[in-house]
Amino acid sequence: MLSFSDFFDACSGFWTTERTYHSTLQGEVERSYTEYWVTSLERGVKQLILEGAAASAGNQKIVVDRDKFEADDRRCPGFAIAFNTRSEKGEEVSMQLNALFVPDELVVLERPLDLPPPPLAAHVGDTADATVKGFYLRDAGYSEAGAIAGRFTYQPIRQTLEMTTYYNRSVAVDQMRIVAPDMRLRTIVTYQRPPANQPPTIIDLVGFGVERRQATA
Repeated sequence: MLSFSDFFDACSGFWTTERTYHSTLQGEVERSYTEYWVTSLERGVKQLILEGAAASAGNQKIVVDRDKFEADDRRCPGFAIAFNTRSEKGEEVSMQLNALFVPDELVVLERPLDLPPPPLAAHVGDTADATVKGFYLRDAGYSEAGAIAGRFTYQPIRQTLEMTTYYNRSVAVDQMRIVAPDMRLRTIVTYQRPPANQPPTIIDLVGFGVERRQATA
């Protein structure tokens, strides 16, 4: 069973992914192939993310307890990702981003966040054993431009990281589960963003993938 920080160490390396995406409203299916490189975030990059525009959600600044962070920055793990994706139609997308994960116990908020209720796919019981919850901060977004902040949960007993991202027009639930040292399962469910204070219910896209770590020379 991987601890919270150990999970991110286990994600490092060169990975390849075969994914299938189902556009539920259009009834279309598309496949893609991705190669991506993952490295752990260095302390200085973590500090830049915390100080930058990525450290906000629901129009509110996320303030991290500096004493706790300085004492042990591994309490806020993260990774740098560079990837290239090619669809079966021949379309290619390349991107680089950094993502930092900050447990709730290190976060100070001036007021409750103005975020809608989570979609059903992101529900995790409050009594889940050893589950870590918090904010994850990215310096770039996948489906919409700009810095992104969202919510995450990590379940050590299942070695599963789940990220819920609240974009302007959509809500994405991305789950990553390590089932072997060189294999992860990935699911992505994207909802239409609902009116204020309503949980997302209309699913636009569902994706499934098997990710394999590749040996490097």
